[in-house]
Amino acid sequence: MSKIVTVRDKMQKKYQYTLTSAVGRGFDPDFRPQLTPKEMLHLGVFGGKYMTDCQKEFPASWFAGAKLNATKHDPSINYFKVSASQPLSVWRKNGWINEEHDPRGWFQWYCRYYMGRRLPAEDARQIKRWRMMRRHVMQIVNKCRPGDLDCNRRQRQALLHWAYDSRKI
Repeated sequence: MSKIVTVRDKMQKKYQYTLTSAVGRGFDPDFRPQLTPKEMLHLGVFGGKYMTDCQKEFPASWFAGAKLNATKHDPSINYFKVSASQPLSVWRKNGWINEEHDPRGWFQWYCRYYMGRRLPAEDARQIKRWRMMRRHVMQIVNKCRPGDLDCNRRQRQALLHWAYDSRKI
């Protein structure tokens, strides 16, 4: 059942990983994302700029109809029409990036995890980071009226970047 994927894009040349789980299955029980990578791309995340050069690595259906902008980060593409991203340089400086495996960060990790790649230590680290985003969910629950999508739009957009469906809070 294993399949080897070879990546050739702007940030990784000849990087290889093995898919050992079925697509969208075999997730750690502590990791229950509310959105798939395809849903995230179709909603509008990361100003549309994220992963525009690595579409060959993932299913074409993820990108057909996705809100993307290959030339620049454009917050108007985001679901909540606001920027909720830090530059990659900030992620690197803070040690949030695993340069060897996922130089683009959490979402790249999630896409590969969703496809079936498993890296136990890295998976545990990223799932812990994902779980820490719950504090933002609770801040919206405590501050905003249910369904008020204009309340805390930047925070809601950030949650979409982490596969939490903040439209349902």
